[in-house]
Amino acid sequence: MQTLDFFEKLLAGAIVFACAALLLRQFIGAPRRYRLDSAVRRLVRSVRATALHLYHWPSARRAARREAEAAIRRARGDAGSWEGNVYRPKSFRKSRKLH
Repeated sequence: MQTLDFFEKLLAGAIVFACAALLLRQFIGAPRRYRLDSAVRRLVRSVRATALHLYHWPSARRAARREAEAAIRRARGDAGSWEGNVYRPKSFRKSRKLH
């Protein structure tokens, strides 16, 4: 029950803060209001980008790991040969008929 009371007070405080900020925004001049709106827009955009980056980070790491394992499997396979540190796939050795 105490956690519900805490969240209720937190929500009420957030609403009071938002109302006070909007009221103060009405009384500042147009140039300051424009700068404030731009700053808030940039802040929201950066917070959103950070949240999306953190949300997609594990899936990007999994995809990178899968791609690395696939590249290692292809390199270990019998689909080509190594000449020094250059890998030449057998598919490049096909003769092509040039008109």
